[in-house]
Amino acid sequence: MSAGGAMAAIMGTTYPDLYAAMGVHSGLAPGAAHDLLSAFSAMQNGKPPREVPIVATAHVAPAIVFHGDRDTTVHPRNGDQLLACFAASAGGPDSASKPAPRAKIRRGQVPGGHAYTCATYHDADDHAVVERWTVHGLGHAWSGGGLSGSYTDPKGPDASAEMVRFFFQHPRREPIG
Repeated sequence: MSAGGAMAAIMGTTYPDLYAAMGVHSGLAPGAAHDLLSAFSAMQNGKPPREVPIVATAHVAPAIVFHGDRDTTVHPRNGDQLLACFAASAGGPDSASKPAPRAKIRRGQVPGGHAYTCATYHDADDHAVVERWTVHGLGHAWSGGGLSGSYTDPKGPDASAEMVRFFFQHPRREPIG
């Protein structure tokens, strides 16, 4: 989450051969910041999508992204930029010549908790490559976390369970080496 989410995005895009999938909660897109001042600027305002570099590699690990639409610490625009970065790069270096991944949208409501929108983006082979969860009413907190935790919101949806599910759907297929 937050700085750790930004780090996960950087690691997953820089070293996609090491990761089967990546999960980012309330983080920045790779390239959104280059120093402390630009990091605070990106956190507060988000950068316009044209200023966030698109990662172009032969393989990009599938990604699940969570962000609250009421986050005042890391602006929700950063979740949109993560989506743009991952979805655009899902086709690899020649993705400009390939159609953009298709999205399936579903909306839900946790009983007694937050509503959410989940957009799942599929590549041309109908494989889910990115899930973008927008949690309506969530601030800068881990969605579905326990009451005793710091920066957690138990009103869900449960980001931990959804990330584990997503990771199990994207197992490592080839050995590292």
